[in-house]
Amino acid sequence: MDYLLNLVRRHKAGEQVGIYAVCSAHPLVIEAAMEVAAERGQPVLIESTSNQVNQDGGYTGMTPSAFRDFVYGIAQHTGFACERILLGGDHLGPNVWQDQPAEAAMAKAEVLIDQYVTEGFRKIHIDCSMSCAGDPVPLPDATVAERAARLCAVAENAWRAAKGEAPVYVVGTEVPMPGGAHEDLEELCVTTPSAAALTIRAHRLAFAAAGLNAVWPRVIGLVVQPGVEFDHHKVIDYQAERALALSHLIEGEPTLIYEAHSTDYQNLSNLDALVAGHFAILKVGPGLTYALRETLWALADIEEEMKGDSQGSNFKNAVLEVMRAEPKHWCKYYSSDPQHSSFDQQYSLSDRIRYYWPHPTIKAAQARLIANLEREVPPLTLLSQYLPAQYQAVREGRVRNLPVDLLKEGVAKVLRQYMEACGAGAKIKELKTC
Repeated sequence: MDYLLNLVRRHKAGEQVGIYAVCSAHPLVIEAAMEVAAERGQPVLIESTSNQVNQDGGYTGMTPSAFRDFVYGIAQHTGFACERILLGGDHLGPNVWQDQPAEAAMAKAEVLIDQYVTEGFRKIHIDCSMSCAGDPVPLPDATVAERAARLCAVAENAWRAAKGEAPVYVVGTEVPMPGGAHEDLEELCVTTPSAAALTIRAHRLAFAAAGLNAVWPRVIGLVVQPGVEFDHHKVIDYQAERALALSHLIEGEPTLIYEAHSTDYQNLSNLDALVAGHFAILKVGPGLTYALRETLWALADIEEEMKGDSQGSNFKNAVLEVMRAEPKHWCKYYSSDPQHSSFDQQYSLSDRIRYYWPHPTIKAAQARLIANLEREVPPLTLLSQYLPAQYQAVREGRVRNLPVDLLKEGVAKVLRQYMEACGAGAKIKELKTC
């Protein structure tokens, strides 16, 4: 975590540097992220949420130790040094168990935090903002902060037992709950400077009351709402002038920068402006799996052009049939009208389709699609028609005309915008691979 602490120091000293967090459990997304980081000798920050990965398995079926091993296994496959991997936990707190009384939910959150830190996750976003059964709605700032300090103490104990680098922490939340916005959005209220100051003060006092004064310098980030979000069909772009007062506020905090969630689909100039405005930790997740889905859909169209309906993998239909048969991951978000829901299942920016990629039926159809396009390489004419960015990369010799490489390049072109916005940064010295 020295890298993150040093990055914060550099940012506070006036350098326009930041870091992006890859919030995905898809192996091709993670592999692409490692390859993009390797292009410039950078570390990669990979985060999982409490919904994705927890002691009960989460929706990925992975515990913290299993997710760590999963990521390190991809690193071994790609030749990426494990020492360049920063593991983070997002929205760690009682979120998964908020239907239970607060004490029961917090007891489970303690187990969650302990496991994350014990298994090597060192960037920890503690989020106790959600009301549990019997709690007032919304929770008072003091209660949120007291619960965060309680979980921080658990994390510190877990680190001392496990040894290694000390964790760094992010606190606060002013974003939709993990999983994304449920409704169409027109405009967002930017966090007011007074609200951000109150959150900082409440957490500082709670940490002091819990005997964690020495930990406060390792609280590097505050989650606020800078005015960025996306719903099913549109993106609310960052407007720096609306967040100017918020940007100025954090300049008075010597060890804090902002963490911006839901930066997916922001263009490069917006990402640049976010980092310049001290939103120097940029979270991206659905935007990456959306890029993956775009590429998969294009490859399916290429396969159909090459083989016809009856000879190919029938990939798109296989995915949509599973989603219709098992609607639990999208039914709360999309219209009940079949025509509209079918459109959103494929093209919504909220990208609920990402929950279905591990399904055995879909994995088998994807394997058939990839095998078909490995056996018979797509002609450049079809690449130009359906995947023009990848076509250009193939023509320039940067990417092989193979389906997995084309898929990773679809993700990589998004990640390179984040890399550019965050600055090249100082290269880490060469380290042995894991």
